[in-house]
Amino acid sequence: MLFEEYKYFDYQFPEPQYLGAKHTHLAWIKSFIPNNVKTAIDAFAGSQSVAFLFKQLGYKTITNDFLNFNHQIGTALIENKDTKLTDGDLKLLFQQAKNKKDFELMETLFTNVFFEKEEANFLDNFRANIPLLENPIKQAIAFTVINRSMTRKITMGHFGHTQALVYASDPERIKRNRSLVRPIKEIFEEILPKYNNAVFDNKQDNKSFNKNILELLPTTEKIDLAYFDPPYCDSHADYQGFYHLLETYTEYWKDKEFVNGIKRYEPQRVSGFDKKRDVLNSFEKLFELSEEIPTWLISYNNRSYPGIEEFEKLISKYKEVKVEAKTYHNGRGGKGSVAGSQEILFVCKPKKKYFASTNQQQELVNERF
Repeated sequence: MLFEEYKYFDYQFPEPQYLGAKHTHLAWIKSFIPNNVKTAIDAFAGSQSVAFLFKQLGYKTITNDFLNFNHQIGTALIENKDTKLTDGDLKLLFQQAKNKKDFELMETLFTNVFFEKEEANFLDNFRANIPLLENPIKQAIAFTVINRSMTRKITMGHFGHTQALVYASDPERIKRNRSLVRPIKEIFEEILPKYNNAVFDNKQDNKSFNKNILELLPTTEKIDLAYFDPPYCDSHADYQGFYHLLETYTEYWKDKEFVNGIKRYEPQRVSGFDKKRDVLNSFEKLFELSEEIPTWLISYNNRSYPGIEEFEKLISKYKEVKVEAKTYHNGRGGKGSVAGSQEILFVCKPKKKYFASTNQQQELVNERF
């Protein structure tokens, strides 16, 4: 390509289907990134679209999410330099699992909730075979693509409702979305090339982590840019509730209780950023741990807690901050992105330092004493 900055932009990020994903805001976010960045961290990475942008820009990219299914996307697309799934890998994944009797969680929990028995059985068999792949990168691609295949098959792309099979028998809905009645295996085979084709080496040692960001930050150093996209407390649907099945499938829980009609795992993972009682203290810790990082970009929503003015005041203790906003003209799911609400970006830079002359310093000393 013409400019060095754009040499990795031939690689396309596979479009996600997750609530809150920032892939539609990438050009806007990019416009506020300073020119001198070499290392960037995406601290609440979710779908990994912003981390992928950092990788395209040639940065050493550190990506993190406290949910494992999101971490697998980071391993597959950000940390991964050149590994792809082959036809031989697919034969391994689709073969009859020798230890299938140890993998019946999907059939037991989700038959007649989200899937018919045959599909749930396929998912269990596939999951049993993932550990047979030769390295963690290939396993991450398998997790990433099968999880994306499940969101393609379910109406609205999430698991916070119990109408999946009802919708899948509605001719009008099927007309709009044929994936409702397609086998998951077929969907997987269709979208896998998009993920294989998104793999590239930006000549950096990028890393994907599966940690609480407050535990990860003390182990990092020399970061130029931090992107924070925390849960929008009180303005978005419960992310774990909507995507519980993907985490259950990835972790293959043996020690959880599964509750209510959607069979969500309990207890949920604790981030510290999604409950009113915790969020202010968590932000204080986050900003203290990030104080040496020169630039922060913080995605937020004007309906979140704390409110915009209070949050700006909190950030101002650490950085110079400017508030940018985009208005949603069409709803995108969740009350934080209904038409009329605003996507907010806090652009945070180092505070200006003022140096007093020797005479001014002496005057201050004289005034004090």
